[in-house]
Amino acid sequence: MGRYRLGLLFNTIKYLKVKQIYYQFYYRLRNRFFKKSYNAEFLCVESVLYENVLYNKTSYLTNSCFSFLNINHCFNSGIDWNHTEYGKLWTYNLNYFDFLNQENITSKEGKFLIYDYIKKANERIDGKEPYTISLRGINWIKFISKRKINEEAINRFLYNDYQRLLDNLEYHLLGNHLLENGFSLLFGSFYFRDEKLYSNAKRIIQKELKEQILEDGGHYELSPMYHQIILFRILECYNLIISNKWKDELEQLLKDTALRMLEWLQSITFDNGEIPYVNDSAFGIAPPSKELIAYAKRLGLNAHKGVLSESGYRKFEFNGFELLMDVGHISPSYQPGHSHADSLSFILHVNKTPIFIDTGVSTYENNTRRAYERSTRAHNTVTVQGKDSSDVWGAFRVGKRANVNILKDEKKIIKAIHDGYNNIGCSHERSWMIDDNDSLVIEDRIGSSTGVFNLIISPSINKILLNDKSVFIDGVILEFEGYLSSIQMEEIGVSNEFNIVENTRKILVEFYDSLNTRIRYLNKQDTL
Repeated sequence: MGRYRLGLLFNTIKYLKVKQIYYQFYYRLRNRFFKKSYNAEFLCVESVLYENVLYNKTSYLTNSCFSFLNINHCFNSGIDWNHTEYGKLWTYNLNYFDFLNQENITSKEGKFLIYDYIKKANERIDGKEPYTISLRGINWIKFISKRKINEEAINRFLYNDYQRLLDNLEYHLLGNHLLENGFSLLFGSFYFRDEKLYSNAKRIIQKELKEQILEDGGHYELSPMYHQIILFRILECYNLIISNKWKDELEQLLKDTALRMLEWLQSITFDNGEIPYVNDSAFGIAPPSKELIAYAKRLGLNAHKGVLSESGYRKFEFNGFELLMDVGHISPSYQPGHSHADSLSFILHVNKTPIFIDTGVSTYENNTRRAYERSTRAHNTVTVQGKDSSDVWGAFRVGKRANVNILKDEKKIIKAIHDGYNNIGCSHERSWMIDDNDSLVIEDRIGSSTGVFNLIISPSINKILLNDKSVFIDGVILEFEGYLSSIQMEEIGVSNEFNIVENTRKILVEFYDSLNTRIRYLNKQDTL
């Protein structure tokens, strides 16, 4: 193993919590040498009252055909719950059973799928993992409670899955995985009226919500998609508690947390209803913002836009411009798997139309596409010598990471600097400013080095024209001062959904030391 690889591993591991390292070793050794079977007895079952306000996306197409992540597959010789042809995330989705709570599934179809799964329980692999158990448990409980199904085989299997979950809580990962463990245990505790499940759920939810939800309401993994997922789960748990008079200690915490998260969500969501697809975010995975806000209102939870602060995002809204800026750190430091090397990047919408976008996410597989989508050159920021601002590697790893320092945080100017290029002798300072003419001015400074400003154009934009020093895009003009040679444009692929890559273009502006970029509306005097 070379020095670079050793350094990468060291800079990855040093951020881990002791608890994560301990449980990584403990679970690996215990589960390898001490196989445990589960045959626990449950005392009672109480079908939970739960109004299914939001239905899951249709993923069961009948006749053992499924659709996940934009990939369809029919099982002609019986369902293989370990099917790996399309990658691990597709297999996980198969085991989540979200389809039990899609709008058009029948009780007969749902029971067939549940019993097929139970029959093949000894064969399952990924389905034994605590995250899949967590999501599947919630989906089963919602489905069988709504359909008034109370059958011994289902209840026994479900209860013993919760015993397996208790033995494998995801302390080795933490983050949203552990929180999902807690949410599922809460559902399980209400269904089985089980005090042990409840006490573990309560402990995890109280601790993790305090740590994971930032003061401005953002989820600390800084992915708007995962923020939506966690908010949805909080609304589900709040719905569960207020609809079933059993335990109410978590009610106020869930309510207060949901309100803060709703404030953040409304602040981060663009006027066209889209979230910014920053870090690991994609369309079609989580309920959209509009549906979550409506769900919250059904539960009596109303919130207005908040102020973006601790999450590291900032937003300018002026004269039809919506500019989202990233001035945050890799977060959380001990679980950065959904982070990208995107320090000081931005996304711009004009009159509700995306102009400059993030490359997005099409895969979680450890491949070249995943590496590119997490890289600095895949974001609207500056690369120096082709390097990444943070050492993203593997599918979910980050080694040495950029530290960001906010220098100005005012109504019409945001300025920040990061040290991600210190190892090659420079830093990147960027400011975004609204000038007196309602133009957006971006200033980049990297010192005595040569850099490239990458600008990714939305595939929805058709009209793009370049001349010696300007770019004309769909009613706006970009003017550059300080570039070294002609402005370049190249073809790239972008994704706002898994397994879908669209062709678009990227502008590359090479500069030395500093570059000024002005973005404004076209006027009659501009020459195309």
